[in-house]
Amino acid sequence: MKIGILDQAPIVKGSTAADALRNAEALAILADRLGYHRMWMAEHHNTRNFASTAPEIIAARLAALTKRIRIGTGGVMMMHYSPLKLAETFKTLSAFSPGRIDFGVGRAPGGDHYSTRALAEGRPHLPGDLYDKLQTTLQLMNDRAPQDPLYEGLLASPYAVPLPEAWLLGSTGNSAVRAGRLGVGYSFAQFFNGQMTREIFDAYRDNFEPSYFMPEPLINVTYSATVADTREEAEYIAKPIDLLRLSLTRGALLQLMTPDEARDYPLTEADRAIIRENRKLHLVGTPRDVADILLRDRELYGFDEVMINSTPHGFDTRLDVFRLLARELL
Repeated sequence: MKIGILDQAPIVKGSTAADALRNAEALAILADRLGYHRMWMAEHHNTRNFASTAPEIIAARLAALTKRIRIGTGGVMMMHYSPLKLAETFKTLSAFSPGRIDFGVGRAPGGDHYSTRALAEGRPHLPGDLYDKLQTTLQLMNDRAPQDPLYEGLLASPYAVPLPEAWLLGSTGNSAVRAGRLGVGYSFAQFFNGQMTREIFDAYRDNFEPSYFMPEPLINVTYSATVADTREEAEYIAKPIDLLRLSLTRGALLQLMTPDEARDYPLTEADRAIIRENRKLHLVGTPRDVADILLRDRELYGFDEVMINSTPHGFDTRLDVFRLLARELL
């Protein structure tokens, strides 16, 4: 099974944003060597927890440092950017690294209302139809003229270069049909809310129309996972992530603490109940435990690839997670 990495450049307690970006470099180099299929950078704004605010810039850096692995965005938040800028940016990336760039886009803001307003320079946000915006972007990227007269006489440069794969992100299934009709890959964020069903993926495939960007339907699913040689060790390094997710349910995002701090963190019975429920979104165990779940889910739901998001405290621990999963699945 092909597996990839979704990285958010996490800034853990005791580290800096610069550390997080250098860690993304090291992770990409390791993933390239281990045989991971792709690595995507997320887009998050107005946060002290993640350094990945400009995934297309990080992607350029990672592609230059690697040789084989596909590099892309998971995703760039298209509501903030013009179709022409998106097309030109990813055509440039693909010209530098032909056959290795993924144009992954999402419809969410990737931040709060403060960052959304600032990115729009204070102008009222007009949601419009982001599917139309994606279609316009794909047309410009493919050197075709959109119907919108705004783009009359425009050429998305660089012209006539190899184009990236195109992917639409989703977390509820609402975008599956449109992803199929647009002829792009469908990336489902299972780690976000755990609402994956086979019906979502069947709807995508049933409505798929081949395109330059994706000649056949392709689905990947992103999981959060923490693995270690033993279940006890996995539980120990996973608890800070459990507490981070707990803080999200309370509307106050904590910075990722150390495993020792997490071990001694006081919890109520209600807290423990929330953590148990959240474990549906966070796979914890030995590499074999997690591999069995992934392989079972692929058979049950019918997706093609897996993406792993793993953010334990301590970068060496994080690298070990990806080494162990590669040993089990690749």
